[in-house]
Amino acid sequence: MRITTVFRKLLGVTQLIVDDVDLAPEALSLHVRPSWKRCRCGNCRMKAPGYDRQPLRRWRHLSWGRVQVYLLYAPHRVECRNCGVQAEAVPWAEGNTRFTLDFEEMVAYLVQATNKTKVTKLMNISWATVGRIVERVVARRLDTTNLDELERIGVDEFSYRKRHRYVTIVVDHDRRRVVWAKKGRSSETLGEFFKELGPERCSKIEQVTIDMSPAYIKAIGDWLPEAEVIFDRFHVQKLASDAVDEVRRSLMRAIEDKEEARAIKGTRFALLKNPWDLTRSQKSKLSEVQRKNKPLYRAYLLKETLAAALDYLQPKRATDALRDWISWASRSRLEPFVKAARTIRKHFDGIIAYVGGRLTNGFTEGINNKLRMVARRAFGFHSADALIAMLFLTCGGIRLDPPLPGIHPQKR
Repeated sequence: MRITTVFRKLLGVTQLIVDDVDLAPEALSLHVRPSWKRCRCGNCRMKAPGYDRQPLRRWRHLSWGRVQVYLLYAPHRVECRNCGVQAEAVPWAEGNTRFTLDFEEMVAYLVQATNKTKVTKLMNISWATVGRIVERVVARRLDTTNLDELERIGVDEFSYRKRHRYVTIVVDHDRRRVVWAKKGRSSETLGEFFKELGPERCSKIEQVTIDMSPAYIKAIGDWLPEAEVIFDRFHVQKLASDAVDEVRRSLMRAIEDKEEARAIKGTRFALLKNPWDLTRSQKSKLSEVQRKNKPLYRAYLLKETLAAALDYLQPKRATDALRDWISWASRSRLEPFVKAARTIRKHFDGIIAYVGGRLTNGFTEGINNKLRMVARRAFGFHSADALIAMLFLTCGGIRLDPPLPGIHPQKR
């Protein structure tokens, strides 16, 4: 068997020829060259004439056991009629990098599963190098048709640093993936997404799920006047839960009678949990609240009634129930619920829109939870770009082909 055939099999690269081998105690250097006869542009990969050679370059490949493997080649400079003067393309790497495609693919695969610190030890590279490799893999692997055929999208923000550092995230509900992300959470930030889509693709969007952020509402109103805006059920019910907690705290501050205060103390979780999740002691505590503190129990009933109104499957029944709730909350003499009723009345149509299709921002919130885990695993991110690269790597629908047994890489 020819030596080139053996090394092609071991390297996983078919379009190369091995001219020489240097074996050192801890490294194996292979002098290689592309198998194609005419040079190719390193940018567009089209055939182009080469006119001189660059100095010898070295690309690091995956180690074979304890031995590091390097590919050595002096690439030509080519004059492409489309891209101008470029470095010659090679089949084992892309761009101005010192690592092979298989090496970068394995690094990205490991980053999906564990933290960067472990990857630096496993692959013997620096922390910054891991981040740059992730950005390059995402640029290569990210589906360029992500923004096509969008019909139902979800929008949310993610806080990646203290002092209000945010990233706006857009997900596709149908393909269950992140399709766009940008630093900031203003209406201008979301407007950049719609500007990138263009009028034709914007017109195809039928539904948008968001929280009740005024900035996002404004951007959607400006760019998608025909789309149906759906306010996330979780955020609607959170208005009532926050109102219950505010009522409880205000009563605790105002009550002077020790027996009444004892009835309220320790009721927070009993008031906020779903009725079917209550323990026996929490049910007993709730019964005590019903007997001894009518305003707090009224707040609890308002919270549960709002949830029941959103449980209806028929929009007409949900509409009637929600209007009744607004009327009751407005007359409840509980200021937090009066305020919540005003908010729900203002966003009434978007809240009722949830009932018809039961579409929520739950998937987007799940992405946020996963991203928070990634951020915690990395001990935080200083750069929004690094976070966005990790976001697309883990939640952008990127399919990796790590050089492992049973996984067949794409031909190169």
